[in-house]
Amino acid sequence: MLTEGYRGLLLDGMFVTLKLSLSALAISVVIGLLMAVAKQSKSRLLGSLASCYTTIIRGVPDIALMLLIFFSLQIGLNSVTDSFGFSQINVDPFSAGVVAIGLIYGAYFTETFRGAIIAVAPGQLEAAKSYGFSAWNSFRLILFPQLMRFALPGVANNWLVMVKATALVSMVGLSDITKGAQDAGKGSGHMLPYLCIAALFYLAVTGVSGLVLWWLKNHYSMGVREADI
Repeated sequence: MLTEGYRGLLLDGMFVTLKLSLSALAISVVIGLLMAVAKQSKSRLLGSLASCYTTIIRGVPDIALMLLIFFSLQIGLNSVTDSFGFSQINVDPFSAGVVAIGLIYGAYFTETFRGAIIAVAPGQLEAAKSYGFSAWNSFRLILFPQLMRFALPGVANNWLVMVKATALVSMVGLSDITKGAQDAGKGSGHMLPYLCIAALFYLAVTGVSGLVLWWLKNHYSMGVREADI
């Protein structure tokens, strides 16, 4: 039932899905860390902005946000180019997908990292300050390695959900593995085998991710004694 001519379509879809997932992950982690720090800062303005961001993003369905962000980006760019008399810039589906998924899951990473920051003993940051550490060095050397140990279970869950959510980008015309499997199934007249290939691909990503996350857990738990039961 599997047709040789659709192999390239499926492989391209797998590559697009992986590239989209990893790019969106980078954006989500950066946004999550920034918003988590903003929520824990003494600035009421920063805390309020971060709270509004997470509340709005988590309260609106992902597909609605994706379509909203895609068309908003295009309309916003068109307004800027029209104002300055430049040629129109078209937003490609891949860039729109990366921005949309990064913004959406940045809200979930925010809460994951915020909980992890709270779990780190504040006295350690006070000690770093007393030793003359800069704010950046305190974050890089003291806070981040410890918060990652607490955040990894939530990070793992968010990552796996994000990988599956990349299937939504087919709504804006991007040929990921899901859309590639659908197109191959329609073209060959045998939908089920190609959808099974897509499902197996996601399972393979989940398996490899589990190994990477296991390594990260051991890395960030290095030197930490587990309580005896």
